[in-house]
Amino acid sequence: MKFVIVGRNIDVTPGLKAAVEEKIGKLEKYFQPDTEVHVALSVEKERQKIEVTIPVKGSIIRSEQVSNDMYVSIDLVEEIIERQLKKYKTKLVDRQQAGGDFSQLYMDNDYMDEEEIRIVRTKKFDIKPMYPEDACIQMELLGHNFFVFINAETDQVNVVYKRKGDTYGLIEPEA
Repeated sequence: MKFVIVGRNIDVTPGLKAAVEEKIGKLEKYFQPDTEVHVALSVEKERQKIEVTIPVKGSIIRSEQVSNDMYVSIDLVEEIIERQLKKYKTKLVDRQQAGGDFSQLYMDNDYMDEEEIRIVRTKKFDIKPMYPEDACIQMELLGHNFFVFINAETDQVNVVYKRKGDTYGLIEPEA
């Protein structure tokens, strides 16, 4: 694996670099040797944050973790990515048509027994045309963190969602 490590408001010391390469390097068994791993370390007040992005053919594997200790964040992010890989192996293989970016050992193992995706509840509701701002108000009234609606301006299904800092996001389909 090839590491690209950057620091934001933090110096990437040799110790931090070694910790990242050692811990995230454990994921090496899942990927081809030339796979690039992008790691961003940042500090905001007491928050020690690591963001790991692994671009693979047709997809991105990503996780970010925050704690009050960067080494704890590094441990957490490695565990999360490994869990994601085990959980979504079948989906990744289908999407990648033979999983060219993944190692053969990873492809041959069956990890789905650990955590299968189970849908335990289904809801149905009317999707009404409205403006994104109205959808945000409706989402707040319902106490949800996302809301599906038909955009009155485009007549397409959109999603508004709550972001950090009391801001909102809008998801629109590409044309």
